[in-house]
Amino acid sequence: MSGLRWTTAGESHGAALVGILEGLPAGLELSIERIDGELRRRQGGYGRGGRMAIESDTVRVLSGMRAGLTLGSPLALMIENRDVKIEELGIPTSPRPGHADLAGCQKYGKADPRAILERASARETAMRVALGAAARQVLEAFGVRIFGYVVELGGLAAAVTEVDAKRQFDLRERSDFACLDPESELAWKAAVDAAKADGDTLGGIFEVCVTGLPPGLGTFQDPRGRMTSRLGAAVLAIPAIKGVEFGVGFESARLRGGEVHDAIELGGGEEGSFGRFGRASNRSGGLEGGMTTGAPLVLRAAMKPISTLRKGLETVEFGGGPVKSTYQRSDVTAVPAASVVGENVVALELASAFLESFSGASLEMVRASFETWRDRAVSL
Repeated sequence: MSGLRWTTAGESHGAALVGILEGLPAGLELSIERIDGELRRRQGGYGRGGRMAIESDTVRVLSGMRAGLTLGSPLALMIENRDVKIEELGIPTSPRPGHADLAGCQKYGKADPRAILERASARETAMRVALGAAARQVLEAFGVRIFGYVVELGGLAAAVTEVDAKRQFDLRERSDFACLDPESELAWKAAVDAAKADGDTLGGIFEVCVTGLPPGLGTFQDPRGRMTSRLGAAVLAIPAIKGVEFGVGFESARLRGGEVHDAIELGGGEEGSFGRFGRASNRSGGLEGGMTTGAPLVLRAAMKPISTLRKGLETVEFGGGPVKSTYQRSDVTAVPAASVVGENVVALELASAFLESFSGASLEMVRASFETWRDRAVSL
């Protein structure tokens, strides 16, 4: 059984970003408007820099679709760059702290940070968002909802209360920070403005919650196939992400077992009811033994402050002495954008695991496989 395979190509100031997604079943009604909508969300948020005013990301389908439906062949997508000047930009004479510049130059044995930073740039995540926005439409066909939002910025935590899905969506859409707590907005804006005035940057934490997942996605057999390792790797591959946790996460190391694990109940449990079984709580964040439990999957990721500081940091010139790092156009914070990237890389991994469990050449075959499994699983 195989799931999804994907790759991206392109540089920050090159002609375009290109992505290929293999494994989508035929017959999926793929909305390009939905993909473009995710790209717009990625470009938004208070504290973004000048690049977002230049680019207006939309995706172009090169292959894999006909008459609005997937063909089952590889889906090839392209996002054209407007700020195309890779051949005109100079070579920095010193590596920037916090970036891939120095380690990349040492890797290739050449003092050319431009050859490193063009691909290491977070600009590449636009294509990961596009591919994830396509993949998540498979999950949505089976009632799965993926929702990301920012819960902390610059050390200031939002007060997140329980509200229904529509209210969540409305709150996030009206927020400049993809936040569910309007009262945090003023404090967060003030923090961003203060950091900007100081020539500095801010990090934060975002959360991704996935509902409607069936139990058993992933595996306990292969450590590399566990959903904890797959989702953790996918999110940690986003530039500037320094930590990932599920459910009570790091706090579980400070608690006793009885305060961490989720009791299993007969039918009608508060979390993750499936067939005769449910759970009294969801401290595990919807994952046990490397597999989904059917409860909401809850993941949080910590993003460090962006490495490009207007005020600069100490560095050393190639073949020279100490200097201040150069400043290139950047954001003060990009945590809201990172939450969008997080949603969509999570979608890529979950859709892949879903198609591994419920395989089929067409969407109808996938649905038949899913329904056959469901009939057997609910009879336990």
